[in-house]
Amino acid sequence: MTATGKPRSARTAITAAVALLLAAALTVPTARADPPGVIEGADPPVRIDPDDPDLRMVQGARLAPSKVLNIKSIVEADDGSERRQDTNDNVTFALQAEVLFTKDSAELTPDALSRIAAIAAEVGKQRATRLRVFGFTDDLGSASHGLVLSKERAQAVQEELAKGLGPTVGFEIRGYGEQYPIADNSTEEGRRKNRRVEVSFPRSAPAG
Repeated sequence: MTATGKPRSARTAITAAVALLLAAALTVPTARADPPGVIEGADPPVRIDPDDPDLRMVQGARLAPSKVLNIKSIVEADDGSERRQDTNDNVTFALQAEVLFTKDSAELTPDALSRIAAIAAEVGKQRATRLRVFGFTDDLGSASHGLVLSKERAQAVQEELAKGLGPTVGFEIRGYGEQYPIADNSTEEGRRKNRRVEVSFPRSAPAG
């Protein structure tokens, strides 16, 4: 028993729990693995006074830089052909190349047109004026061929989007080839997910 009357084992457990909570609060965020140019949130986090006595921090401990958590929601079609990702700041659509193009081609299929039209409608709903269209491939074939094909596919999607959005919307178009895979390239299922075109744009600010 301790001087407080609590068993020593219970006091030790409480101390360990507090230490774990402090370690979590002091963890430094890891770097993002997104492709260059992905839009990041600009809203400043709430300021916390590190000298506030109510924090009751362990002597010598310091707060990690504060940040606003970016809530992410991902909805994927049952067959994996399309994925929508929503965060606080951005909307990203990822379409598998198989639903947009024939094999090793940058020519859009008839099915692709309706899917791209649905994305254009969402762009209009969010009142976005700047879009990023990025193309990606798997790691089969040469890296140079993948870079060219991914850029041509991104351009094809951009041109179709532009038809429905008009001249007021600007585009950033890039082909990354086999860079930034989202699945394992050692399986055909993973390679199919990696062969994709992503369209991302900022969310509109909520009405205030």
